[in-house]
Amino acid sequence: MPGTTRIFCVSTLFGAATLAAALDAGLFAPTDRRLLLVTNNAANPETTPSVDTMPGFDRIRERFDDVLSWNAAIAPFHPGGWGPRADDVPMWERYVRLLWGLGDDEVHLAVESIQVNPALALAQLFTGAPLDVYADGLMSYGPTRDKLDPLVGTRVGRLLHLDLVPRLSPLLLTEFGVPPVLVPPEAFLKVLGELAQAEPGPGDEAGPGERPALLLGQYLSALGILGDAEEEQLHLAMVRGAVALGHRRLVFKPHPTAPARWSRLLEEEAARLGARLTSLERPVLAEVVYQRLRPALVVGCFSTALLTAAGLYGLPVARAGTGTVLARLAPYQNSNRVPLTIVDALLPDLEDAAAVEAWSMPGPERVAELAALLRAVGFAMQPKIHPSLRGEAERYLAAHLDPHTWRYFKRRRLAALALPGAVPAQLAFLPRNAAVRRIARRARALKRGASGNRR
Repeated sequence: MPGTTRIFCVSTLFGAATLAAALDAGLFAPTDRRLLLVTNNAANPETTPSVDTMPGFDRIRERFDDVLSWNAAIAPFHPGGWGPRADDVPMWERYVRLLWGLGDDEVHLAVESIQVNPALALAQLFTGAPLDVYADGLMSYGPTRDKLDPLVGTRVGRLLHLDLVPRLSPLLLTEFGVPPVLVPPEAFLKVLGELAQAEPGPGDEAGPGERPALLLGQYLSALGILGDAEEEQLHLAMVRGAVALGHRRLVFKPHPTAPARWSRLLEEEAARLGARLTSLERPVLAEVVYQRLRPALVVGCFSTALLTAAGLYGLPVARAGTGTVLARLAPYQNSNRVPLTIVDALLPDLEDAAAVEAWSMPGPERVAELAALLRAVGFAMQPKIHPSLRGEAERYLAAHLDPHTWRYFKRRRLAALALPGAVPAQLAFLPRNAAVRRIARRARALKRGASGNRR
């Protein structure tokens, strides 16, 4: 008789750890089989390590009956760019059912980033399969990146997420009324502890002595957010800022696909400043590094790992470069805007020593202020997905736009959406001035007349 198979799709070790914690906490009902479907979404997956080759993966793999490869199933197509054509869905479903031994089983899916491939392709392939979405970072606090087909969105039963900012509720998928479900932090910490036990480093790599400052690299140039030279300068600023705060032992955790020369530049800069910097060679989770090193300070731009450091491990944190990235991030709808806004609004600037020293996790009032900001930003990012947020966005902008909060908005975007702040306060009288309107009408008429004469 047909049974039930749940397929869990993962692309990162952090996401796999989130799913493992959700399983341990009993958030998934029992099924006949659990299959872990691994997808490598890197630009060049052939030369980039997949999640199932990461240190500690074997500890997570024990929770599943089998591990499958999405890349192998759809080769030679790339997971990020391929999805089944509507007419081909029945053929592809038969193919993967045969390939994975699913038979006539009822399939349930647990995926991340449902609005894009490969998660969207998988949801389209198994038409009608119930969906759970899990969030592996701060993007869950922002709007769905693209308008989701109701045939997919209405099948989502839950959004599983970590409590990265306590008391802050996700905006993701709320257009379909999807309820958020917390993955218990104690279950997540237990899984991270297993990963740390399976990884022999990085305690020895940092060397003996005082607790180091940990610098987190993100490789923003690969996303087109910064240029290579600009990202080099961002990392160098992290080194200088950490040394200025008195840290003489630094550890740099590079992004797995970042150029090796960045580490050498940072080592040279640290030596020039009288400090010593070492780079972590093995691709491990930042949370594993926290357990092994217990850093005295964690510095990053807008990595989710900054919030896990502060919220799960109680480590001091500081941000660097968020102002520059906010100014450069385009288009306004870029989904990195929400993680960037959260980190910039909550965490202390590395260059403000007093703020770094005094910082602690925000209380209810501060989180409520952040929630109002994020709902205004969310509406400005995706007004067609969340039209009901217009009133909240208008009230927030009318009451809170000042020299600091302007960094989270763009005047052109506000103008396109007819939101408060689109017109500078000193010029706000102009649209209501009859004389100005007459001059504008006359100018438009003259322009039309000139255009007609040229023809």
